[in-house]
Order: sequence, then C-alpha cells, then structure tokens
Amino acid sequence: MLKLLLVGSLPKRLKGPVLKTGRGRKSRESSNLSASAIFFEITPIIKLIYQSLQTDEHSVCLSSLALNNLTSSYKLKLTFKGGMVMDYSSLGFKYHPTDAYYVRYFKDGKWQPGQLTKDRFLSISMFSQVLHYGQEAFEGLKAYASKDGSINVFRPDMNAKRLQRSCRRLLMPELPEQDFVDSVVEVIKANRKHVPPYGSGASLYIRPVLFGIGDNLGVNPASDYIFAIMTSPVGPYFKGDLKPVRMLVSDYDRAAPFGTGDIKTGGNYASSLLPNRLAKQQGFADCIYLDPTTHTKIDEVGAANFFGITKKGVYVAPVSSSILPSITQDSLKYLAMDKLGLKVEERDVLLTELNDFEEVGACGTAAAVTPIYEIVHKDKVIYQKDANTVGFVSKQLSKIMTDIQLGDLTLSNNWIVKVK
Repeated sequence: MLKLLLVGSLPKRLKGPVLKTGRGRKSRESSNLSASAIFFEITPIIKLIYQSLQTDEHSVCLSSLALNNLTSSYKLKLTFKGGMVMDYSSLGFKYHPTDAYYVRYFKDGKWQPGQLTKDRFLSISMFSQVLHYGQEAFEGLKAYASKDGSINVFRPDMNAKRLQRSCRRLLMPELPEQDFVDSVVEVIKANRKHVPPYGSGASLYIRPVLFGIGDNLGVNPASDYIFAIMTSPVGPYFKGDLKPVRMLVSDYDRAAPFGTGDIKTGGNYASSLLPNRLAKQQGFADCIYLDPTTHTKIDEVGAANFFGITKKGVYVAPVSSSILPSITQDSLKYLAMDKLGLKVEERDVLLTELNDFEEVGACGTAAAVTPIYEIVHKDKVIYQKDANTVGFVSKQLSKIMTDIQLGDLTLSNNWIVKVK
C-alpha cells in the first residue's frame, strides 16, 4: 500500500484527477469529495480510493491490484489544482517544510510572550553562547492523527520536565511545564494539515530547542535565550516498519562519565556523527556505545536507548550516568509490566551476557521500537538472530505503543494530550 496525502483546499466538486503515463495516456473522471469513499478505475491494475476528511487535507490511498505487472514505462503522476501529493511511505526522518514555527525570547531576566511565525530563520549575534560553547538543549516528540480526526501528542509533559533538567545542568532558564505543552499544542494546530493521516505509519515530529544568545565572549552563561519549536512530517528513523537492523559496537565514547550524557544537548550528538558514519559505511544501521569508564557495558544505541528481553522473559534496561533518560524507554518498561506481565530490571548490561537475551532492540521517539538482529564487536559477531524475524515481546510492545499513540488504546494515566 502506497500512502499519499493531498495537501490544500479543494472545492466540493472536482473534475477527476488526470492520470499521466509514460506513454502519454490520460484518464479523467468527475468526483464528489464530500462522499466518504469514491472509486476510480484508471487502469486495469490501479484503483484509486479517495477518502474525504473533515479538515482541509484529503487522504489518498493508491493500491495496486497487480503491482508486479506495472513496468517502468508507466510512470504515474497525480496532479490537482491547488494541491500536491505526498508519498508517506518514503518520507524518511528528514526535513519537510511546514507552515508555522514558534519563537519565544528570554530577556531582561524573564520569558517574554511567544508567537507563531512563518519564518524558519532566526537572526542572532555571532557572539552567541550557543555557537561557541554549545549552551543548548532540545527535545523531540511526535503528534499522531487518530481515527476521530483529532491529533494525539504523546507525553509532552515528560519532554517539558526533561528540558527543564537539561536547562538546570547548562545554567539556562527553565521554561514552565505548562508553557511548554501549550506552545507545542499551538504549533501543532498551526500545522494541522501537515500531520500525516491515520494509518499512514508517519507522524508529525516536533523539535523544541532552547539556546543562549547575545554578545558574549567568555565562558559564561548567556543573558538572553531563545525557545523555538519547529515541525516536520517524518517516517521511521531506521528504514522499514519494525524491521530488524544490524549494529556495530563503537570504539568511540558518546559522552564522558558524569558529563552531559544524561541530558539532551547537541554536543552529545555532534560527537556521534563520525562513529555513525563509520558504522553506516560498513553496512550497519548505527552503532552501540559502551560505558566510557570500563568499555564493557552497553550505554546507548546511536541516538536511542537499548533494551533487552532475557530468555527468562525479563525486560532489561541499562543504567548509567551517561545515558539519556528516554520517555519511550520509560513507557515500554511500564507497558512490559502492566500489559505483558513481565518483570523489569534496570541494571548494567555486559557485552558478555548478550547471548542470554532472546531479543534486543533500540527505542526512542525517533527510533520507536527497532529490533536488533545482529551486533558486531571488533570484527566478531557477538549477538545474532534471524534477520527477518521480530521477537514476540518487541512486536507486542510496538503494537501497544502504536495503538496508544494513535488513540486506538486508552490508558488511565493520561499519556495523551488531545489537539482538536
């Protein structure tokens, strides 16, 4: 199933889409978008299904009746007056433009009122602390379209708390929790039409960032700050939907012991760029970082947390002063206990005990739940499972998490903030 979004307002009645093929053929039919579902027979092998939504975007699903018979000489292109087509199956985790951004300034010792803007560029002094000394923290969360037409934001209060913790560590002013949540909701509302449709497998990624600005030279905290929020529709961080990946144990450290590894600041990610590239050049999805003191214990998996399911059915999450507390990890631990009845342990995970695990994986806002089928350390395979099989617990946890995020499963612990 190839999932597409038609962005832009359409009249109630629209002369049908034009199908252009590599051989110059065209087909046109009239349609009424107020109907719940209308079918077009365009070629013997393609059927278009149009679903009208209550907002100004329209979900379009293109399904092939015999896709294997479609040759490269038939290149399909759908054109609509005043709209565009987006293929959600190939979004990837990268920038796609949206309509509005949020900016708020800290000046004269207090937070000023924030506002939406259509300008994604900021003008700051070249002496700003963020540019020289990395005084910066950011967050990552997602918004999901639900069946009822509302939008779900997953645990934004936890992101607000984690940003406050990062700010305390970097001597930046904390943003009140409710202010954080309210500004996230405001920017989602302004970008409602960019939230991928329910069932597309994609979501609207939300990136809040807070950083020091102003004319500074010495190694001191800034006096002024910017809090900004940007958004982008995204697909999975790792290619494939719940597809197992290979990981390489890195010789590099992600963060120093008792440094900034446990907060979400840009420097931790800058130091991971080279190890990530080296891993990908060797055919791995990303790399696994060991504890920076002994290099014997697992810390993190690229930009995500590590989890494992032992052969005795215990959910294990590593602990370390250099691991970023993950909201996804926290959620999975709760669900493993509450929904699957598993015992949960937070402890050291030694490389030498990996064979005691039936399943291992990465988890995070971007990575979601990503199974790992192979781990290589110093040219030796130290963990291996079938590359095409997702473990039972990983599959169950992924489904439960997805159902909660989409609103198909409701919990009593208020993890979802509704945007209507």
